[in-house]
Amino acid sequence: MIYLRKAQERGHASHGWLESWHTFSFADYYDANFMGFSALRVINEDFIDAGQGFGKHPHKDMEILTYVLEGTVEHQDSMGNKEQIQAGEFQIMSAGTGVTHSEYNGNSDRKLHLYQIWIIPNQKGLEPRYEQRMFDAPQGRQLVLSPDAREGSLKVFQDMELSRWALKKDEQSVYQIQAERRVWIQVVKGTVSINGQKAGASDALAIWDETALSVHADEDSEILLFDLPPI
Repeated sequence: MIYLRKAQERGHASHGWLESWHTFSFADYYDANFMGFSALRVINEDFIDAGQGFGKHPHKDMEILTYVLEGTVEHQDSMGNKEQIQAGEFQIMSAGTGVTHSEYNGNSDRKLHLYQIWIIPNQKGLEPRYEQRMFDAPQGRQLVLSPDAREGSLKVFQDMELSRWALKKDEQSVYQIQAERRVWIQVVKGTVSINGQKAGASDALAIWDETALSVHADEDSEILLFDLPPI
């Protein structure tokens, strides 16, 4: 089964300085049919005005992943981290027993564009932690998150993997799905066809009860592929 989550059907919040698109129920956006998918709880696509951002706020018992598409994030947290996250970088933070942080657009002359993704951890009460990494320019399928941090990926406390997959126009490949696993594909840019289902930038596909995915790029494209447990 493949369900297409169209970009324009997501929840939307406009705060002047922030335009945020919510894949799943978040803040004032509620849809009982979109509370999450497997271990995914939040996928927000945010556009933040120059110099603006989120002041200090708390989190607990959540794996929080940020992927910066354009611009620079200025990050500070209660663990003592004060970092910049550049376009192309991934940052993950285990909120665990509790952490506060702030996130601002570090540029004074352009918008910040990012995805923020919350993943439910497989255990509560973790010690808070912080990691960020600039991976090589996307080529093919690149492992970004894994439980064992293999192949230079960032560690995540969940039975899941996240791959960033860059595809050239007309490139075609197959992704095998293990029994009972769930897959979520978020299209970052371009247009792809997954088992014949077309999806464009900011669209997503929820996939279950499939054994393999035929992935075809209709143009140069980038997708995030989450391989998730059956929860």
